[in-house]
Amino acid sequence: MESNGFPDSQGPWRSEPERNAPSSRNPLPGEELDRSMFPVDPWSIIETRFDPGILGRTESVFAVGNGYLGMRGNIDEGREASEHGTYVNGFHETWPIRHAEEAFGFARVGQTIVNIPDPKVIRVYVDDEPFILSTAEIVAYERRLDMSAGTITRDVTWRTASGKHVRIRSSRLVSFTERHLAILEYEVELLDADASIVISSQLLNRQDGVDEYRDQATTASAPAANGTSGGSGGFDPRKVEQLEGRILQPTLQRDEGTRLMLGYRTTNSGMSIVCAVDHRMSVGGEMTGHWRVSNDVKPDLAKRVYRVNGRANRPIKLTKYVSYHTARYAPSRELADRCTRTLDRALESSVFEHRNTQRRWLNDYWKSSDVVIHGQPDLQQAMRFDLFQLAQASARTDGLGIPAKGVTGSGYSGHYFWDSEIFVLPFLTYTQPTIARNALRFRYNMLDSARVRATELNERGALFPWRTINGLESSAYYAAGTAQYHIDADITYAMAQYISASGDTSFLVNGAFDVFVETARMWYDLGFWRETERATEAFHIHGVTGPDEYTTVVNDNLFTNVMAQENLYLAAEAVEILRDSYPAEFARAIERLSLSVEEVTSWRRAARHMFIPYDHNFRVHPQDASFLDKEVWDLGRTPDSQRPLLLHFHPLVIYRFQVIKQADVVLALLLRGDLFTAEEKRRDFEYYDVLTTADSSLSAAVQSIIAAEVGHIGLAEKYFRHTAFVDLADLHGNTDVGIHVASSGGLWMGAVFGFAGMRDHHGEITFDPRLPDGWEGIDFSLLLRDSRVGVELRPKSISFVLERGHSVNLSVRGEDVTVAPGIPTIVELEHQGPRQSQRLGMHTIHGWHRGDGTLLTASVPTVTGQMPAMGPIMVQDARAAEAQAGDPASFDDM
Repeated sequence: MESNGFPDSQGPWRSEPERNAPSSRNPLPGEELDRSMFPVDPWSIIETRFDPGILGRTESVFAVGNGYLGMRGNIDEGREASEHGTYVNGFHETWPIRHAEEAFGFARVGQTIVNIPDPKVIRVYVDDEPFILSTAEIVAYERRLDMSAGTITRDVTWRTASGKHVRIRSSRLVSFTERHLAILEYEVELLDADASIVISSQLLNRQDGVDEYRDQATTASAPAANGTSGGSGGFDPRKVEQLEGRILQPTLQRDEGTRLMLGYRTTNSGMSIVCAVDHRMSVGGEMTGHWRVSNDVKPDLAKRVYRVNGRANRPIKLTKYVSYHTARYAPSRELADRCTRTLDRALESSVFEHRNTQRRWLNDYWKSSDVVIHGQPDLQQAMRFDLFQLAQASARTDGLGIPAKGVTGSGYSGHYFWDSEIFVLPFLTYTQPTIARNALRFRYNMLDSARVRATELNERGALFPWRTINGLESSAYYAAGTAQYHIDADITYAMAQYISASGDTSFLVNGAFDVFVETARMWYDLGFWRETERATEAFHIHGVTGPDEYTTVVNDNLFTNVMAQENLYLAAEAVEILRDSYPAEFARAIERLSLSVEEVTSWRRAARHMFIPYDHNFRVHPQDASFLDKEVWDLGRTPDSQRPLLLHFHPLVIYRFQVIKQADVVLALLLRGDLFTAEEKRRDFEYYDVLTTADSSLSAAVQSIIAAEVGHIGLAEKYFRHTAFVDLADLHGNTDVGIHVASSGGLWMGAVFGFAGMRDHHGEITFDPRLPDGWEGIDFSLLLRDSRVGVELRPKSISFVLERGHSVNLSVRGEDVTVAPGIPTIVELEHQGPRQSQRLGMHTIHGWHRGDGTLLTASVPTVTGQMPAMGPIMVQDARAAEAQAGDPASFDDM
């Protein structure tokens, strides 16, 4: 998902000049991590020292959430932060989009996730000296995200100015089993001397309220003139919009002793929220006495302050139970009652029991979802981190969507994109089908709004929004937003994949059928028929944008056409399934949707005759009808200071070139791989790979998968590593506003679809492995219908074991395999796929001529005052230029 058509990166991947000269090469993705600070661990992300210079990254990496509620990894004491953040999925404010020049059908209402009241703040004072992590003398420090326990813990030893040593331990848990519950623990232990201790537990409205340690609220600034985020950070459309005026209107404040509550209603969207916190204190293990306490509850700040005469080696422990409830219309008093019930239930169990419940949930999750990468410990850690992020983004969405940043930050304003269906749903479908069903059900609940949107664009059927929270299109830049009609096909593709893999045909009956029908209607109405010179008919689709947002509003975008074709076929097949298997429901659907036989016949005809662009001269599939007519952007001569391109070049400049933000044709080769020959895939990949920037976090995973399939295994491994470390190493420069959830899903796809070569075309499960050289193996599980199949890939074999359920039929390189109860089924492998020796770069298309005889040329647009003017560079001269410049945009293909 990308925001407003703008890029999501800080620069290109760099190639490895020579594999046998490691001292001269640039580091591989992930190698730039300081492993003395972030050591490799198979089940944890560990931070061994505090670095205020990377607060934004670590706040996202050490966030905890459950899909509904998310808490950033802010410092417990609540002072220094890149972005103080606590979020509830879907809880948002709306605002009018002001277009510089209006036009009919433009998006009218923006939606932005709200930073809800922050309960994480627990401040401590020892002999009236505040503990401030950035200035304190730290004797020992460790913070740990435990992905098997689902907790974040911090253990700090502090030497006060008076020489006393104080150990401060804390933990956070956002429950996977109790959707509305979080538990925070904070323990202070004097190690060598007595002291007076003050602990201040706070609940602070950071969206509007004033933090006494800051000059003003974090979002007090008005929107920038360009409609994106304002402030001193400069132009960056990936970040949250800054809204003016008060967002959260106070509706409730309660002081019930240990339990404090604050309630609000959003000014424009009218949504309600109540946050309740309850406290339990112990000193030396005793739950009573030894302290004095006071409460202070105001509209934007609720505090409970403990004063303790601390004794050495007698730990002082505060446990803070937190509950949030939100609603679109419910009054605050009702939400307060819900919070009360959540907290009362939580207090019936000990923290130890809650931790065990969390661990049991994760044990089940890892049984179905874990991917073991043998002999690659850094990738193993990154893989589990990304799989854990997928759980935190989706587990308890329970009818909500999956935001692009999950609930780890405010990036992309908390919006849902097509990322969910294409990059996250495959993982959920094959490992966590119940969660997948909930995410897809959310799209069905948007159908009425999608119907309205289609009408606004003069189309029949339904058109789902490119970016949204409440179901309305929220992209103000229509060329790279609304024009991405492929969102309809992405949703139906994901629904069909889920139904096929899970066998859940009831989902077709109870929602998906209407989506299939209405999206097929949109495609048939959007497209048109044209007869060729040979009197053959072709169905065309014009005026759309594909996944590549560096090329907008084009005719016959390949990805759009092949996905629309699949959408039309799926809709027609859905009609047959409902007619044959659910006649009563079919009759109701015919009446409800006014569906006719003639309409279904027209879908099939359009799908059969869908225009699939192909250039016989280049022998590649054009990304769109005019893409190959453009000149080539010379990425090898584009300095890092001018990346990402759309932060340095006007969109019209970029649109005139063959340059790609994210995989477009290459993504089509993955999703509709059954349409293309092996040779077509290789030529398409080799052509488009040298034109693709690193400006999108969505690209590397797809490029890795197809690189593996066509034999560029060195590239596949490098793209895979890039995907693995997008957030841990902050490779795209915006991890500070949240984790890239789609990239996390892409890493699972890279292992399963890329290296294991798994495909599911129309319910046929096939494998064609592509294990990288030197890798020992990959293990994972797949849920197929009611069966779970364990897969173990090794250099010389791939084996399958039925972990539960009934026998499963699949194939390996054309050989039919039945996985039955009992011993593993082992298939010997003679090889790990083809290996291409060609190094890709501008020389790959050296000497290519278009059909009209013109030669491809490569150049870089001039930016006055920022880079030297450069005339066109002929492609045949590019090889020498690359050698001189180091060709940062090409790759050493091993």
